[in-house]
Amino acid sequence: MNDGVNGVALGVFIFFFLAVTVMGFLAARWRRADSDSLDEWGLGGRSFGTWVTWFLLGGDLYTAYTFVAVPAAIYAAGAAGFFAVPYTILVYPLIFTFLPRLWSVSHKHGYVTTSDFVRGRWGSKGLSLAVAVTGILATMPYIALQLVGIQAVLDVMGVGGGEATNWFVKDLPLLIAFGVLAAYTYSSGLRAPALIAFVKDTLIYIVIAVAIIYIPVKLGGFDDIFAKAGDAFAQINPATDKPRGALAPAEAGQWGYATLALGSALALFMYPHSITATLSSRSRDVIRRNTTILPLYSLMLGLLALLGFMAIAAGVKVKNGQLAIPQLFENMFPDWFAGVAFAAIGIGALVPAAIMSIAAANLFTRNIYKDFIKPDATPAQETKVSKLVSLLVKVGSLVFVLTMDKTVAINFQLLGGIWILQTFPSLVGGLFTRWFHRWALLAGWATGMIYGTAAAYGVASPTQKHFGGSSAEIPGFGEIGYIGLTAFVLNVVVTVVLTFVLRAVKAPEGVDETSPSDYTADAGDPGVKAELPSATAGAGH
Repeated sequence: MNDGVNGVALGVFIFFFLAVTVMGFLAARWRRADSDSLDEWGLGGRSFGTWVTWFLLGGDLYTAYTFVAVPAAIYAAGAAGFFAVPYTILVYPLIFTFLPRLWSVSHKHGYVTTSDFVRGRWGSKGLSLAVAVTGILATMPYIALQLVGIQAVLDVMGVGGGEATNWFVKDLPLLIAFGVLAAYTYSSGLRAPALIAFVKDTLIYIVIAVAIIYIPVKLGGFDDIFAKAGDAFAQINPATDKPRGALAPAEAGQWGYATLALGSALALFMYPHSITATLSSRSRDVIRRNTTILPLYSLMLGLLALLGFMAIAAGVKVKNGQLAIPQLFENMFPDWFAGVAFAAIGIGALVPAAIMSIAAANLFTRNIYKDFIKPDATPAQETKVSKLVSLLVKVGSLVFVLTMDKTVAINFQLLGGIWILQTFPSLVGGLFTRWFHRWALLAGWATGMIYGTAAAYGVASPTQKHFGGSSAEIPGFGEIGYIGLTAFVLNVVVTVVLTFVLRAVKAPEGVDETSPSDYTADAGDPGVKAELPSATAGAGH
């Protein structure tokens, strides 16, 4: 790591940061209608077309943490880190089957969150509350990790001083970035990250295209890169007394690899921020088109993952693996282009952090505040509460980053994936059938949450006693697998068994406020919630 501040890289970083800050505030005027409507602030007026939605979803799902953590996992352990590539391939055929149905019923009934749909479909505020609380809990550490991504870039550029520096001086750049993010999210809502996502994704594509050609040329080609990585992975790790990693997953790790990829694919679009970006689209056809073109990001992710091998071949040595890729960029690129790469990572943190905070705030406002605290809240009151909660969510995430060890944040994010997967039966199941009983769904959710949390608590790593990973032995199977998927299977089994029991005793099922035609309705169909005129004007993308 270079001594002092990389002034050129920092200058380029600041330029792009200021540019997207201006865009964030200007986004408040972008096709805006009723500023007191949660549809406007939290869903962008449900008016985004194909390209805006594509960039928004891409900016939402492929985050700064993805940019840093996926190649960092490969840098640390080898090809096991590639699990992120197959899971992002699996997810798009999956969501093609249910996201258009969710968009249609949400548009018909004005649902803003997944919990809105769960309450309407199953007639259960308790189940809706469980889904809302799970979504908020799973989102908080995810936002924190976006701030970790910004912090990694600032550390490599030498901003803020070393570990011995006064905490305020050290963290001041991160506090400034947070303050700007909070201000334009409060002002512009979902329109801010939607507009900034164009810049973010363009920068990331440019950086990866250059990196995948320029860095291998400097390192002697991919043959040399893989040879050096193979030699490095063959070395024994003193902490585990086993090889550091492998260029291909060993047979013993294949169940863990496969279950982690499948479980992650099932969980990805259960996150509130994924659904928020989806519901901002103006038609179900926009969703269908996006599921066919979003795999382009998976191609980018596969190339991005190769940077982990390049960092090893380039001789990058860092104590914190999250710094490996930023350090690789500083070592290999000219200072000015390193600044572009750092800006791509930094902006790649701002976009998803904004969407995540909006999504968590919408869950609190619609499914806790309105359902349990103030049922007669006006649209203006809902919007005001959501804006304030979005600030509190970001403050909580910032405190999380500044006061806790980064590995704790990472492991809480892994735990968040286990948790959010337990909402799958209520959400996706409800989009296709009402056979499940609402109380059985709640019991299944509780079973999955308790088992998943307890199993993750029992996982140790060389650096910590609890929450050391997301894989453990599958009960009765003898193989190591993803805890989230095991918990999900238990969730489904409990739900199905209890549904038979509760139906047999004729337990009250609750009122379904939806009808079969709601799940295929489009924006122009009779009876569908009309879009605001100014939200549709000039909406061609």
